[in-house]
Amino acid sequence: MKIKSHKDFFAGLMYLVVGGAFAIGATEYNIGTGARMGPGYFPLILGVMLSIIGLVIAFKATLSGPGDGDPVGKWAWRPVFFILAANFAFGILLVGVPALGIPGFGLIVAIYALVLIASYGRKEANFKECLILATVLAVGSYVVFVWALSLQFPVWPSFIVG
Repeated sequence: MKIKSHKDFFAGLMYLVVGGAFAIGATEYNIGTGARMGPGYFPLILGVMLSIIGLVIAFKATLSGPGDGDPVGKWAWRPVFFILAANFAFGILLVGVPALGIPGFGLIVAIYALVLIASYGRKEANFKECLILATVLAVGSYVVFVWALSLQFPVWPSFIVG
């Protein structure tokens, strides 16, 4: 079997693996039935659907595609590094790491750090645009999670609010 579109084939495999992992992980929870859904029902169904989509994409990649096989290009290491670093920084800044003596900086500071660090993944990032995006995300997150849903997590640095 010849793969006619490598990009689609590997994208399909990625969907298949991620969907399968979620479906398998969901079995650790009570699945329930369609009428009385348990906490594992929704992730199981989504995982199975994602796996099916992955199979279809991977199969279609063996049937049709460009003449050159549509090869997968080089990894874009810069965006990968900065996106991962931004997510790690968000998690650490949101609640801190007490074992290392790092205090929690709260939601607002964590969102600004997330956006600014992730923006370095793009060479032509504009600092003003990043600050506007961070402000919109911070205000929106505060309104949705703290004000509307009344979720309890730190908004401001713990050493300021006590």
